[in-house]
Amino acid sequence: MPIRIPDHLPAHKTLEREGIVVMDSTRAARQDIRPLQIGLLNLMPNKERTETQFTRLIGATPLQVDLTLVRVTDHKSKNTPEDYLKTFYRTWEEVRRQKFDGFIVTGAPIANLPFEEVRYWPEMIDILNWTQTHVHHTMFICWGAQAALHHFHGARRYRMEKKAFGVYRHKVVKPASPYLRGFSDDLAVPVSRYNDIERESLSPDLEVLIDSPEVGLCMLDDPKHRAVHMLNHLEYDNRSLADEYERDQKAALGTPPPVNLFPNDDPAQVPENRWRSHAFLLFQNWINVIYQTTPFELEQIGE
Repeated sequence: MPIRIPDHLPAHKTLEREGIVVMDSTRAARQDIRPLQIGLLNLMPNKERTETQFTRLIGATPLQVDLTLVRVTDHKSKNTPEDYLKTFYRTWEEVRRQKFDGFIVTGAPIANLPFEEVRYWPEMIDILNWTQTHVHHTMFICWGAQAALHHFHGARRYRMEKKAFGVYRHKVVKPASPYLRGFSDDLAVPVSRYNDIERESLSPDLEVLIDSPEVGLCMLDDPKHRAVHMLNHLEYDNRSLADEYERDQKAALGTPPPVNLFPNDDPAQVPENRWRSHAFLLFQNWINVIYQTTPFELEQIGE
């Protein structure tokens, strides 16, 4: 089944070229089923690129999905025109009375700031608490996962000796998890972060699903809060890390090339995507878990 996204969203043409079936509002209205309601809280500066990455993965499900793009209310974007945001996004204040089957909270480029110093942290706390009453299941990504682990579990993060930057091998720890159905025993995962979570601070309510001896925790299950926490970036396209590297080069930050991304470790070569299949599997599994467990009546979510 198709994914329904806002009419005229730029991601529409990209997805159609890739064979993802996209539905307009008129056609969706004739479907005699209840579509899954999924929200995407996009905290990344490049809104268009991030929304395309996630809609690509969500749109591969055989179920009909209505996607709502959400932004924090108390934040002015420096990288996305306000007209674009007003056309395609709703603020959290505008959706806070809605119920969602699934909700995704992305990463954010604020790794060096303590949580409490993030300008929109008070609203972020409200959003995290709101997921417990208005969302059936939440996927937290990167900084979003760190924030949720800090808020819900008091997990402590620490700054690593050097930035984990590249494509690293990871081990599946819990192959029986419904979120990892069909996963290989080990997999390549894009990583771009300065921080990791202290294992000693993890709550017993959490279960590690994917791990790496080289770069640390990757994915955790949080059944108590009906959530999964993905600290890395299976949603990335093949240029995400390469573009970040080029940006750092222009800023003279001295960032080394991302490991295991370019053929022969040559930044002049086209990056290889070796994680795409697992990205699609993860989101199809996540949506399937939501479909199997969410109430048929949307308003019953959270009750």
